Amino acid sequence: MNLLDSVAVVLHRPEDPTNLGAVVRAMKNMGFADLRLVEPVPYTREELLRVAHHAEDIIERICDFPDLDSALADATYVVGTAAVAHPGRAFSSDVRGLAIDLLARAHRGRVALLFGPEADGLDRTALDRCHIIAMLPTVPDYPALNLAQSVLLVLYELRMTMLATSEPTAPASTEPIQQDDLERFFQLSEEALAAIDFFRYEPAVVMRTLRQLAYRAELRQEELGLLMAIARAVWRVGQNRSSDS
Repeated sequence: MNLLDSVAVVLHRPEDPTNLGAVVRAMKNMGFADLRLVEPVPYTREELLRVAHHAEDIIERICDFPDLDSALADATYVVGTAAVAHPGRAFSSDVRGLAIDLLARAHRGRVALLFGPEADGLDRTALDRCHIIAMLPTVPDYPALNLAQSVLLVLYELRMTMLATSEPTAPASTEPIQQDDLERFFQLSEEALAAIDFFRYEPAVVMRTLRQLAYRAELRQEELGLLMAIARAVWRVGQNRSSDS
């Protein structure tokens, strides 16, 4: 089993075809093949090949998605990337150490590496989809890297970790939860909490905290099923309360 085949590179709203070509080239160099683009800038095969010579195999497999949730639907672990820390979110600046964990997770399901637009990086909505944020240890007074540089460095660490590992990590006995299942849980939870008038100020803040709790807990399927059942029961209570009033 090639663990690198279980790692997807996801570019959210990339803005420059040249950068896209450089990302394809980095993936070809490092042995990765799953490239997903969310609302990309218009590009042509020829533009990519001008930078990514002899990478037709990766270019032919590129998948374009209309939104981030569909691109991440089958992922069981999502790693966002950022140049600066985001308070309240799990993060790691030890990309080399993180690579060990990510390859272990790749035994169990698909790992998604999420990179944001060149100008602004990942926005809050995108960061909300991430289990952890990876920060490359650049100098504090000039932290932002070019998109393709960031992709190359992260993929390099994953490849080096794979090459240095003599024995593959045994997969865990439980199946991890895919991102689309978690998104259904978050949506149902928000509807349930709204039905009982739980939100007093900013629903987005409450839901962001709930997401981080769920990511840290690394829920099992049966645990998620229980939480979904609770959320449905809460929603019904809210609906009954509305009909009685």
